[in-house]
Amino acid sequence: MGTTVFERRRPAPSVIDESLRDTALSVFWLDDVDRPTHPPLRGTAHADLAIVGGGYTGLWTAIRAKERDPGRTVVLLEASRVAWAASGRNGGFCEASITHGHENGVNRWPEEIDRLEELGRQNLDGIEDTVRRYALDAEFERTGQLAVAVEPHQVEWLREEEGFLDRDAVQAEVHSPTFLAGAWDREGTALVHPAKLGLELARLAVELGVQIHEHTMVRRIEGPDAGPVALVTDGGRVTAENIALATNVFPSLLKRNRLMTVPVYDYVLMTEPLSAEQLDAIGWRNRQGLADSANQFHYYRLTADDRILFGGYDAVYHFGGKVRPAYEDRMESHRRLASHFFTTFPQLAGLRFTHRWAGAIDSSSRFCAFFGTARRGRVAYATGFTGLGVGAARFAADVMLDKLAGEETERTELRMVREKPIPFPPEPAASIGINLVRAAMDRADHDGGRRGPFLKTLDALGMGFDS
Repeated sequence: MGTTVFERRRPAPSVIDESLRDTALSVFWLDDVDRPTHPPLRGTAHADLAIVGGGYTGLWTAIRAKERDPGRTVVLLEASRVAWAASGRNGGFCEASITHGHENGVNRWPEEIDRLEELGRQNLDGIEDTVRRYALDAEFERTGQLAVAVEPHQVEWLREEEGFLDRDAVQAEVHSPTFLAGAWDREGTALVHPAKLGLELARLAVELGVQIHEHTMVRRIEGPDAGPVALVTDGGRVTAENIALATNVFPSLLKRNRLMTVPVYDYVLMTEPLSAEQLDAIGWRNRQGLADSANQFHYYRLTADDRILFGGYDAVYHFGGKVRPAYEDRMESHRRLASHFFTTFPQLAGLRFTHRWAGAIDSSSRFCAFFGTARRGRVAYATGFTGLGVGAARFAADVMLDKLAGEETERTELRMVREKPIPFPPEPAASIGINLVRAAMDRADHDGGRRGPFLKTLDALGMGFDS
């Protein structure tokens, strides 16, 4: 086995130590906003549509429902605060892909891939249109994304991509000694401020007439075989003609979905603002989102105030599949990210990180969202985004609304929408399997990207990660 560039060019430990000194274990995006409050539900209410979950999926569902039918009564229930979980702590990459990348989509739905990619582009255009039309302050920048090769075998992967850049061309975009080549998709990604996007979607929803209740944990769904169904909370009850479940990584209210996703923790660092001299040292004048091409990849981007967010690589699953705040404080992962950051940008030695955090990703075995209905079509759900939900959440909202309306649309007829992923096994098999996959992906990164027998077997079963 060989070594990766991040092992060959490690910075001095003192550089890492100094960069993390006084770093806050806190989400930069959520610290950077003033959030309004929405009262908890008390007593009973009735709605045409009730939504569980105040992240992007739930908020887009509320907005799209009101845009389709302004007279429809919509109530949204959030167990904590609007956009506090994955929607407020992601990297802010709003991508056109609804299949978690071209390779994942073409391997699973080759006959649909052209249309899936077109629908994804239309969805991103729709997000941009909403931002412009309603003047949402979300720091939306459609800068595209630059995939970079940091190992020789990755150059060959990118060579056939549209927008290929050789070493000189990629260095002209962003200066890093690790970048050997790149491929710039100029239209397929926008960058956003995640928390601002979530809060602005909530503001828009309220302006359109949606009732939002925070600190309202839904305990269960009740209802007869026909007629309205009810959401039971600690403080009240909402009856509704239809329900949309947008609970992301948290346990589903439907038992059938309990093994369909697992929470995988992703770790992130945010730097202090760069000086003009530091910005000049790295270039990056076109402000693209960046991601390297390894199985265990990093993603990084500039913020509006010229900080660098640097995240990814480690993807940690904890036995039992729980979502716990204690899992966010993993200094081993944050030190590894700091080391990889200064390998990528050694000219920035001395820069400090102000924030470090983590978030749980709702991972499905097919690596993109899946959809369905329950209670004779009166309940719809979408989950399993596996890290690319910032853009795909809006598409998911439209799918759920189509299904709740009983409409056969182009979206609902897609095989990608009709099919379900393979469920994860119960413990301890889940933990063993997930950690075996992680180890196998690491071996592939150390072996010229070659996928061993274990990963090839998963590929054949439709559970292989190839995105």
